[in-house]
Amino acid sequence: MDPKVRLCLLLLALSWSANLMMSVSAQEEDDEVDIMDDGDVELSDDLLGDEGEPEAEPEESEAPTPPPVPKVTYKAPEPMGEHFFAESFDKGTLDSWILSKAKKEGIDEEIAKYDGVWEVEEMKDSKLPGDKGLVLKSRAKHHAISAWLLRPFTFDTKPLIVQYEVNFQTGIDCGGAYVKLLSQTSDLNLDEFVDKTPYTIMFGPDKCGEDYKLHFIFRHKNPKTGEFEEKHAKKPDSDLRTFYTDKKTHLYTLVLNPDNTFEILIDQTVVNSGSLLTDVTPPVNPPAEIEDPDDHKPEDWDERPKIQDPDAVKPEDWDEDAPAKIADEDAVKPEGWLDDEPEYTGDPDAVKPEDWDEDMDGEWEAPQIPNPACESAPGCGKWEKPVIDNPNYKGKWKPPMIDNPNYQGVWKPRKIPNPDYFEDLHPFRMTSFSAVGLELWSMSSDIFFDNFFITYDRNTAERWASDGWGLKKAAEGAAEPGLVKQLIGAAEERPWLWVVYVLTVALPLVLIIVFCCTGKKKPAAAAADYKKTDEPQPDVKEEEEEQEAEEKEEENAEEEEEVKEEEQTAADKKSDLEDSPAEEGANEEDAQDSEEKEDEVDKSDEPEEDVLRRSPRNRKVRKE
Repeated sequence: MDPKVRLCLLLLALSWSANLMMSVSAQEEDDEVDIMDDGDVELSDDLLGDEGEPEAEPEESEAPTPPPVPKVTYKAPEPMGEHFFAESFDKGTLDSWILSKAKKEGIDEEIAKYDGVWEVEEMKDSKLPGDKGLVLKSRAKHHAISAWLLRPFTFDTKPLIVQYEVNFQTGIDCGGAYVKLLSQTSDLNLDEFVDKTPYTIMFGPDKCGEDYKLHFIFRHKNPKTGEFEEKHAKKPDSDLRTFYTDKKTHLYTLVLNPDNTFEILIDQTVVNSGSLLTDVTPPVNPPAEIEDPDDHKPEDWDERPKIQDPDAVKPEDWDEDAPAKIADEDAVKPEGWLDDEPEYTGDPDAVKPEDWDEDMDGEWEAPQIPNPACESAPGCGKWEKPVIDNPNYKGKWKPPMIDNPNYQGVWKPRKIPNPDYFEDLHPFRMTSFSAVGLELWSMSSDIFFDNFFITYDRNTAERWASDGWGLKKAAEGAAEPGLVKQLIGAAEERPWLWVVYVLTVALPLVLIIVFCCTGKKKPAAAAADYKKTDEPQPDVKEEEEEQEAEEKEEENAEEEEEVKEEEQTAADKKSDLEDSPAEEGANEEDAQDSEEKEDEVDKSDEPEEDVLRRSPRNRKVRKE
């Protein structure tokens, strides 16, 4: 296939695919949401008849109306199965939550108070009327709020699953939305909840500047010293920017397993995973050996792998004073060089400004311009020979480098057994926790929290997520604009995208027009060209074949009449030949010509296809 044809087909396929995607997106936008009570999504009463059945289709005479936007009915999630904490805030109160009355230590008295405001309310742009959550309302203030679990969670043989929802309604400049699982201690007082209150796990999003974080920090107890040390999970490989900037509700989930593995999910998709033994910093278990702090490098330790050859001697002909550049002695001054003309001269047209003060500004001089006399000459001023590289230049002599016979390698202090070494093969067995808390400082307000849930059963957690976050996702998806509106909205925020759109649409069209509608057409081969070779003629249309057949019949009739006339003429010549032997040779030639014409007439009666396919090599030699 011709490359141009292939390219055209490819461009057409791409255009059709783009149009198909746009039409599918528009169709999805018009689809009705029809999820019943088990998914907690229903069509609004406006879309149903009086008896709960769909309204009758409008008559053909009525103008079609666009379908209304589906209305999703909210139903508060209810916890099912074993769980330690469940909070949807749909009661509209903070009865089970405790606001901290403490002050933060080490900062000014004016900003030390945890006086940030919390409210239970719906989101500003809520797609689910009746769905409420906990909202951080204040900017640049310290916030602290917490609640007790139904019962403490103990790390034994069952996993830990923590999940909750966050929506940065106004975006996030600098601040966090992470949750702390407060350690179970005898002196735990939620009224005095501060940043230094012991916690077992800290998990959730955090952002400042262009650093988008998703924390997973746990406090590990040293079995030898009894001290706690924070262990930070490795950073996710995924780009988290979208989750902080799209102003959508996202579900954050942490899963810890008894085999010391962990998973971090956003919107039920794993974005980070690993092992508590190998994928945290600093590592849980310290090294078995450490460098001896009392070991010092000996003074005679030689770490030089190469040294200068002490036996090397500078050659006698080595000239260290030779310059790197010298004048070219073979250079000759070009003819016409103007030695007496300066390269620059004063501008004769320049005029001293009227406000020029020689006492303040000094003596006025005309600005310098290139000397007009030098424009037609090879150069002006004093001629000097050009400079070239000095072939005898060698530079300063240095002895060559050789391997150091006394090289001892890079010195390192010796290893000694680590006095603080221990081996904890079960870091999953952390300190039990009995409360959940939010201790935050943020430069952004209106951070929405909802549907906190703590359990050890994955199915129970997924059911809670489906009834809560799944409903939000369905409502937000039903209200989302189509693909075209999204593209226009993106271009309004970033005007340079219009250029991308124009190139994306216009370039394929231009290429299609250039390659499909232009170009030289291959001239049709003449019939005589095919008769000279064995190459078959191209197929013709039926109408052309019928027209050619009629023309051939007329030509054959005319040729038959001409043949008859030639036969009659040949007979007359034969009779004359008997009477005139001198004309015998000429008559024979005429007879031969007549025979050739007869052969051509006979061949014209044959099918045209046989004539075209017959090779010149297969033609028989006509006998004279």
